[in-house]
Amino acid sequence: GGMDMFLYLGAINALTFAIYWLDKSAARRNARRIPEATLLLLGFLGGTPAALLAQRSLRHKNRKQSFQLKFWAITFVQLGLLLFPPPVLQQLLATLF
Repeated sequence: GGMDMFLYLGAINALTFAIYWLDKSAARRNARRIPEATLLLLGFLGGTPAALLAQRSLRHKNRKQSFQLKFWAITFVQLGLLLFPPPVLQQLLATLF
């Protein structure tokens, strides 16, 4: 039910912020980075709020235009689906949660 969705969103957002933090830390140390595709996937899977918070609070990935374009495209698609969910998405969410 609704609690499952709440737990999922809490977990994916906590994970998203942690991964952004790890990538920022790696960038500072000139170490191996988290692929941008991973950061975008986490946002796509529901971690958009934490991704936005991490970008602002950690000052990470907020100036790279190609990344920001993809990030905001994902965000606007999510907002559209939230405001106008197609029946197939409603059925899928009802089945999962």
